[in-house]
Parts: sequence; structure tokens; C-alpha cells
Amino acid sequence: MPIYEYRCPDGHVFELFQRMSDAPAEACEICGKRPVEKVLYPVSVHFKGSGFYTTDYGRGSRKNREGSKDGGEPTSSEKKAESGEKKAAAAE
Repeated sequence: MPIYEYRCPDGHVFELFQRMSDAPAEACEICGKRPVEKVLYPVSVHFKGSGFYTTDYGRGSRKNREGSKDGGEPTSSEKKAESGEKKAAAAE
């Protein structure tokens, strides 16, 4: 069960140990004023290495794909597609 932090209108801050399915607090535990607001904190995320996008998606090297888009040498799949088009054009 998580611990939630709430802040009342007077600035008191208190924590409640409650289930995620429980209703949020309505009044301050210290002074009883309403309404209280749930305090949210940002979560720190650290991306390490050369980047998650290069290690998590696909196996082909990124340089090959970028090279073919920039006018570099076509990849093997692009070569197969071109040869298939040439064969279809020759058959007509």
C-alpha cells in the first residue's frame, strides 16, 4: 500500500497510508480544514548509454537505414525490391 501526501489550505502537510482503491482524504488531519489536495512529486528518469531507441527497437544498424535515406548505398531489402520491380517491368 502506498503512502500519499496531502496539503491543506493552511499549508499543513500530512501523509496517509492507504490503498490505491481507497477514496482520497477530504479533510486535514491536523486542523480539519477542507479541501485538501494530493501532493505529487516528479519521478526521476535516467537514460544511460547510447539511447534506448537504438537498443530497444529492431536489430538493423541505424547507420544503414540513415545512409539509404540520405542518398547512401541502399540496404539489402531495398535492393530486393528494386530487382523485383525490374523483373516485373521486363515481363510486360
